[in-house]
Amino acid sequence: MQRRDFLKYSAMAGGLAVLPIGRGAFAMRNPDGGKKKLVVVFMRGAVDGLNVVVPHAEQAYYEARPTIAIPRPGSANGALDLDGRFGLHPALASMMPMWNEKSLAFIHASGSPDETRSHFEAQDYMESGTPGQMNRLLASLPGPHSSTQAVSFGPVLPRILSGQVSVANFALGPAAERPLPSDRAALQPVFARMYAGNDALSRAYREGEDAHKKLMGDLKTDMMEADNGAPSPDAVAKYAGQIAGLMRNDPTIQLAFFAAGGWDTHVNQGSAEGQLANHLKPLGAGLAALAQGLGPVYDDTVILVISEFGRTVHENGSGGTDHGHGNVMWAMGGPVAGGKVYGAWPGLNEGQLHEARDLAVTTDFRSAIAAVLVDHMGLDAPSMARVFPDAPLDSTNVKGLVKT
Repeated sequence: MQRRDFLKYSAMAGGLAVLPIGRGAFAMRNPDGGKKKLVVVFMRGAVDGLNVVVPHAEQAYYEARPTIAIPRPGSANGALDLDGRFGLHPALASMMPMWNEKSLAFIHASGSPDETRSHFEAQDYMESGTPGQMNRLLASLPGPHSSTQAVSFGPVLPRILSGQVSVANFALGPAAERPLPSDRAALQPVFARMYAGNDALSRAYREGEDAHKKLMGDLKTDMMEADNGAPSPDAVAKYAGQIAGLMRNDPTIQLAFFAAGGWDTHVNQGSAEGQLANHLKPLGAGLAALAQGLGPVYDDTVILVISEFGRTVHENGSGGTDHGHGNVMWAMGGPVAGGKVYGAWPGLNEGQLHEARDLAVTTDFRSAIAAVLVDHMGLDAPSMARVFPDAPLDSTNVKGLVKT
């Protein structure tokens, strides 16, 4: 019986989930274990990276997207210029301060070698790299493992943490405060007597109770701090603030994962305004809230934003885009050498496209993650081999992404 069987809390609103891993998770080359942190944000549904980080210097981009292209910088509702070649969607104006202070970068033409255009298969491949990678990492760490060394915040346990090592589960948002049956004072002695033994079921119960009480305490502390200010009405920003508070107040949390859906824009995608813009604006606000909420912890945190694949270069007949290939990754945080668009840009002209329709992938997403794990989290070669077994990790296109 695994600990997560005792910690099935209510689903978190907005499709957000979080996975933290505790102090010591990367202690092989990180003697101050618990200080270096990593957050991975998954944009489920395949976001249109070409309209997120706009190749405004490419005429082919505008020819392929007569109604949904983002206007060039300087035009009405134009892209926010980044480096003379690329610009940011104007709905992400809240991210520009981080770009200007050089703690935000992008890796364009990045993605998965997986050729499927299935959301489920592509997400599964990208989210896990190889199934259960973080659980294998946990299993290789020196013990004993604490009850909150690995914690999944959300309704289900993602494949990235599936495996032999037990993982606690916790919700964010209003569901986090909903009491469990074991929280009732009259029932606590009953449960304690039922699970007082040394069998696997009893041990799992006690470990789960320890994790629950600890995390509830962390969350209450953060919520009391938030009550002193005006909370954001935006759900993404609100939950990002809770995540930031938990990570700021609990030094044992090192790694977090949360996902936001709604990026499958086959119809009426829009340009500077419309469906995509309406999703990007709260995401940008949420990430800005996360960065602000982390406070000084931001200096030791890298945040990666990824999606399972990109969209077609040409818009379709419904004013949207279909499932594609190459995309753009985001990297932000104090350790990021930002103010730069990384990657080898393949171009959008005929003959440069993947299968004559998509942005080509020139940087494997695992190479970008590996650069962060090595240069920021301090993983050594044996640990990397366990996280990404048999994966070709070429850091050429992301060299210097993390300050060392």
